Amino acid sequence: MAAKISLKLTNRAPKKGFRNLPSQIELSADATVEDAKKAIAAASGVKDFNRVGLFDPESKKTLKNRKALVRDEQGVMAAGELLVKDLGPQVAWRTVFVIEYFGPILFHVLVPLVRPYIYRVEPFVYKSEAETPMSQVQWLLFALFHIHFLKREYETIFVHKFSANTMPARNIFRNSAFYWFLAGLLCAVDIYAPGNLADRNELGLLDYAGIAIFAIGETCNWIVHQHLASLRKPGGTERGIPNCIGSNWVTSPNYMFEVLAWVGVILVSRSWAVVVFICTGIIYMRAWSRDKEKALRKEFGDRYKKKRYTMLPGLI
Repeated sequence: MAAKISLKLTNRAPKKGFRNLPSQIELSADATVEDAKKAIAAASGVKDFNRVGLFDPESKKTLKNRKALVRDEQGVMAAGELLVKDLGPQVAWRTVFVIEYFGPILFHVLVPLVRPYIYRVEPFVYKSEAETPMSQVQWLLFALFHIHFLKREYETIFVHKFSANTMPARNIFRNSAFYWFLAGLLCAVDIYAPGNLADRNELGLLDYAGIAIFAIGETCNWIVHQHLASLRKPGGTERGIPNCIGSNWVTSPNYMFEVLAWVGVILVSRSWAVVVFICTGIIYMRAWSRDKEKALRKEFGDRYKKKRYTMLPGLI
C-alpha cells in the first residue's frame, strides 16, 4: 500500500476560517491540490470544495495549480502543514465571462431601442433629432460591437479552457463593471447619439480602413485563441509555449490583435468613449501579459524565447 501524507491544517485567517476545520488531514501519496481541497471540504462540512483556498506555509503563496501533486510542494512538505482559507461563495470562471460580455450586447440593443427618449434631455445637444433614424455608420458600429462580443461569448462557452474552476462570486461585480459601463453603457450612449461624429450616412476612406483593420484584428485574435486552447487538454492546467501568428513579436498576441480590432472601431466611430474603453483595457492587459511572460520564463527556462514586448511591439 502506498504511503500516506499527513499534514497539519491551520486556518490562515482564524476569524474567517472554517469552524469545523480538522487539525490535520491524511492524503494519499499521489493526491493533487484539488484532491486535498475536496478532502478538507468533506472533513469540514463544506459543500463546495472550491471555497477551500490552500497556501504554502513558508511563502504564504496560494497553491494555484489544482492538478499539482501535494508531495511536490516543497514548502508544504518541509513544514508538514497546509494553510487553509475560506475563499467565500464561488462562481465558475466561464459563468463570469459570459456575464461580463453580455453587458455590452445588452446596452448596444437597449440604447438604440430607447434612443427617441434618452436623447431628448440634457446634456444632449441635438434633442430635436432624437427621433430621427440612426445613421448608416451608427448601424455599422452596432454590427461591429455585436460581432466582437458575440464572438467573445462563443469563445467563452466553446473554446477557452480555464486553469482554475472558480473565482469568488463577489468578483462578478468588479469584473463586469468594466465591460457593462465602459464598452456597454458609455460607448452605446456616445455612439448612437444624434449629431455625433458617428451620425453619418456616407463611408469614407478612413471608415473602410477601420473596417479592414477590425476584420484583421478579430480574425487573428480568433486564430490565437484557438491555438491557445489547443495547448491545454480538457480539464488540464498545463501551460504550453505559444507558437502562432504574432507570438514571435509579443508574449500575448491575442491582446495585440484585440487592441488592433478596437483601433478599427475607433477609426469608424471617432468616439472618445471607445478610446477610453480600450485605453483602460490596455492597462489591464499590460499587467496580464507581463505576468504571462514571467510565468513562461519561469516554467520553460531556455526552451522559451524571451520577449522584450509582451503585447504591443515597440510599446509594451
